[in-house]
Amino acid sequence: MTDLHEALRDDVRMLGASLGDTIKAHLGDELFEKIETVRQLAKAGRNTAEPEHEKLLHALKGLSEDDVLPLSRAFTQFLNLANIAEEHHRVRRHLEETDVCTPDSLCTLFAQLRQKGFSPQNITDAFSKMQIDLVLTAHPTEVNRRTLIQKYDDITECLRRLDRGDEGAQHRLDELIRQIWHTDEIRKQRPTPVDEAKWGFAVIENSLWTAVPKFLRRLDSQLNETLGENLPLDCSPIRFASWMGGDRDGNPNVTAKVTEEVLLLSRWMAADLYLNDIDMLRAELSMYQANKELRNRVGDCAEPYRKLLGDVREKLSATKNWVARQLNGNREEACDIFVREEELLEPLMLCYRSLQECGMGVIAESALEDIIRRIACFGLTLVKLDIRQSSDRHAQVFEELSQFYGLGSYNGWSEEGRQNFLLKELQSRRPLFPKDWAPSAEVQEVIDTCQVVAQAEPNALGSYVISMASTPSDVLAVILLLREMGIGHNMRVVPLFETLDDLESARDCIDALLKVDWYKAYTEGHQEVMIGYSDSSKDAGQLAAAWGQFQAQEALTQLCKDHGVHLTLFHGRGGTVGRGGGPSHTAILAQPPGSVDHSLRLTEQGEMIRFKYGMPDLAVRNLELCTGAVLEATLDPAPGPEESWRVQMESMAKKGLTDYRAIVREDPSFVPYFRAATPEQELAKLPLGSRPAKRRQDGGVESLRAIPWIFAWTQIRLMLPAWLGSDTALAEALNDGSSGSLVKQMYQQWPFFRSTIDMLEMVLAKSDTNITAYYDKRLVSQELCTLGSSLRSRLLNIVALINTIKEQDSLLQGNPVIRQSIDVRNPYIDPLHFLQAELLNRDRNQPDQRLEQALMVTMAGISAGMRNTG
Repeated sequence: MTDLHEALRDDVRMLGASLGDTIKAHLGDELFEKIETVRQLAKAGRNTAEPEHEKLLHALKGLSEDDVLPLSRAFTQFLNLANIAEEHHRVRRHLEETDVCTPDSLCTLFAQLRQKGFSPQNITDAFSKMQIDLVLTAHPTEVNRRTLIQKYDDITECLRRLDRGDEGAQHRLDELIRQIWHTDEIRKQRPTPVDEAKWGFAVIENSLWTAVPKFLRRLDSQLNETLGENLPLDCSPIRFASWMGGDRDGNPNVTAKVTEEVLLLSRWMAADLYLNDIDMLRAELSMYQANKELRNRVGDCAEPYRKLLGDVREKLSATKNWVARQLNGNREEACDIFVREEELLEPLMLCYRSLQECGMGVIAESALEDIIRRIACFGLTLVKLDIRQSSDRHAQVFEELSQFYGLGSYNGWSEEGRQNFLLKELQSRRPLFPKDWAPSAEVQEVIDTCQVVAQAEPNALGSYVISMASTPSDVLAVILLLREMGIGHNMRVVPLFETLDDLESARDCIDALLKVDWYKAYTEGHQEVMIGYSDSSKDAGQLAAAWGQFQAQEALTQLCKDHGVHLTLFHGRGGTVGRGGGPSHTAILAQPPGSVDHSLRLTEQGEMIRFKYGMPDLAVRNLELCTGAVLEATLDPAPGPEESWRVQMESMAKKGLTDYRAIVREDPSFVPYFRAATPEQELAKLPLGSRPAKRRQDGGVESLRAIPWIFAWTQIRLMLPAWLGSDTALAEALNDGSSGSLVKQMYQQWPFFRSTIDMLEMVLAKSDTNITAYYDKRLVSQELCTLGSSLRSRLLNIVALINTIKEQDSLLQGNPVIRQSIDVRNPYIDPLHFLQAELLNRDRNQPDQRLEQALMVTMAGISAGMRNTG
C-alpha cells in the first residue's frame, strides 16, 4: 500500500512539473515565478497548526490585473490534473486486489450470505429478479467542458501506459497538458438539453459500453466460483435511464421537440455501437462448424456465423439509417428494422447455442457473450428516458379545459371532485379534447410532450415523474393525458415527494391512490415512488430531512405490503450530503429494512457521473458495490431502529428543523448575508447547464434550485446546508447525559444514523472557517458580519460534536485516504478562494470583463478541488 501511495505522489509531481513547464514556456519566467511563489506560500501557510495566510495574501495583492487570470488557470488546471491522478490511482489500487476477496467484494458477500443460511439458488434468484436503474441526470455541477473531459481521459490512458513501462507515453502526456493549457476552461454558451444528452451518451460509449459486460462477466465468475451458479445471459441487475432531454421541471429549454430528438438520438447511438460490435464479431466468427438449427437458417454455406451476422448487420444498418432520416425530418414508416431487443438477441443466441454444441464454448463466451450481455443492459435504446414535469403544469391543462367546457375551475374543485372527473374521463370512450379548443402555449407544450411519449416505443421510456406531487389527482391527471394521446402501455407514473410536508403526507397520498380500484389495476402490481433529497434538505435542513425521508420510506414500504403491491423507491440523490449524496452502497445499506426489495432507482448527478463511471475499471467497481448493496439490503437487511433511537431521532429532527428555519427563513439578515458572502448571484454567469439557476427569476432563496444553493456555500467553504440545525440538535442531545450515551450507541449500531454522521463528517472536513472569514472581510458589511461570525462559531461547534460522537481527536481520523486527499488539495485551492473574494469585490464595484473571466475560472477551480460541489 505504501508503494501505491508513493506512485500517486509521483504521478501528481510529474503532472505538476509538466504543467509548470507548459506555463513557463507560454507565460515566461517572470510570471511563472510569481505563480510558483504563490504555490509555495500557500503550502507553507497550510503547514502551520493554524493556517497563516498573510504572506500569501500579500503576494496575491501584488498581482496585476493581467496576472490574475493565468494564475487562476494554473491552480485550476493543477487541481484537475490531481483529480485525474487520484482517479487513476483508485483503479490502480483496485487492480492490485482483483484476485482477492476484499471485505467489500461480491465473493465475500456471497460467503457471508451462505453462512447466514441463504442457498446458492436464493442468491442467484435474487439477481434474476433484481432491477436497479441508475438514472443519469444533467444537473449543472459538471463545470468542465466536454472537449477538456476528452483530453483528461487521454491523460488517464497515458498514465496507464506509463505504468506498463511505455516511455513514449510521456511525450503524449506533455502534449495533452499543453493542449489543455491553450484551451478555454469556461464554455462561452450554456449547453442545450440535446448537448447534455449527447454528453450522457458519450459516457456510455467511452466507458460503460466496455464496463458493463466486464462487470457482468465478473459477477458471473464470482457466482460460479463461490456458489457454483451462473448468471443467466439475459440477466442484467443494473440498467441505465436518463433525465437528459426529459426533465422539463422548471427548464423551458426542454420541449417536446427536444424530447423527441433525444429519443431518436438514443436509438441511433445504440444501433451505431451494436454495428461496430457486429463488425468485429463477424471478423472473429470465421468457423465453419455449426449445429443443425443454424444450418437450417442460413443454408449450406462455408461461413454460417458470418452469413447470419451479415443479416443482423444489414438490419442494424437499416435501423440506424431510418433513425437518421427521422432526425432529419423524414417521417417515413419503419420497414425491416429492429424494434424490440428480442429481435436482435435471437440470432445472437442462435450463434451462441451453435458454438456451444460444436465444442467451441470458449469462443462463444468471448466477444459474442459480451454483446448479448450488453443487450440485456442497454436494450435497443441505450437508456430509458424518464419524463419529469411539475404537477401544476398538468393541472393547468385541466384548468383551461374545464373553463372551456363551462365546468368551472378545475383548480378550485375539491380533491374528491378532481378525482371523480379524472376517473370518469379515464373510463369514457369519447375524446377529451374538443377540436375547436385553442389552449395556451404552455398547455399545448404539455400536450405535445404527452403525444411524443405516447408515440415512443415502450422500451425507450422509463418513468413519468411528477414533481411537487401531493394528491392522487396529480397522478391520475398524467395518466389521462397520456391515454388521450394514445399511449399503448401502462407507463409508470411516479409522484415525487420533495418537501418535508410532502414526505410526511406521502403515505396518505399513495394509500388514497391504491384504494382507487381503477388505479390499482393500472399499476399491475408495481408502484414506484420518488423521494426528493435536494429540496427537502433545503426546506428543512439536513437532519430533519434525512429523518423525514427515512420515515416516509418506512411508511410506504409497509403500506404497499398491506396493499399487496411491490414498491420501488426512486432516490433523487445528488453529489453532496446536502442533496443526499455520499457513497451509494453505504446509503443503500442504511435504508429502512424491506424498502430495498430487489428493486431500486437512483439518480447519478452532474460531475459524479464522470467520477464514478467515466473510466471502465472505476465503473466496474461502482457497479459491483451498488449491486452488492442491493443484494444485501434485499436478503439480509439491517434491523430497524430501536424505539429509544426513534424517540431520540424525532427530538433531534424537531430541534434541527426549528433552528435551521430560524436562520434561513426567519432571520432578516440571512438572505442579504448569503447574497453578499457567496458568489450566488455571479454563479448565474457560469454557463453550467441548460437549466436556469432559479425556478422563478423574481424569487428569493426559496426559489433557488438546490444545486446553486449548495454550490454557493461550497465555494466559500462554509458548507452550511449540510450541518445547519444539526449542530444545535446534536449539542442538545450530547449535553444530556443519558441522551449523549444513546446518540453514541445509535452511531455504533444503526446504519442510517452512522451513515448520516459519517457523511456529515466528510463535508465538515472540507469546511474552513478561516477562508469563510476572509470572504466576510472582503464582501460583507459590518452589520451582516455578526451573522457570519455566529455561523462560523456554530460550524466549529459541530466539528467538536462529531469528534465526540465518533470518539476521535480529529475529523476523518479513521479515513486517512480522504484526509490526505483534502490536505493535498488545500494549498492549491486557497489562492483561488482569496482571488475569488477579491474578484467578487471588484466585480460588484467596477465590473470588468477580464476579471469576470478570471472569476469564473476560480469557480471552476474550487469546484474541481472540492469534488462533490453540488
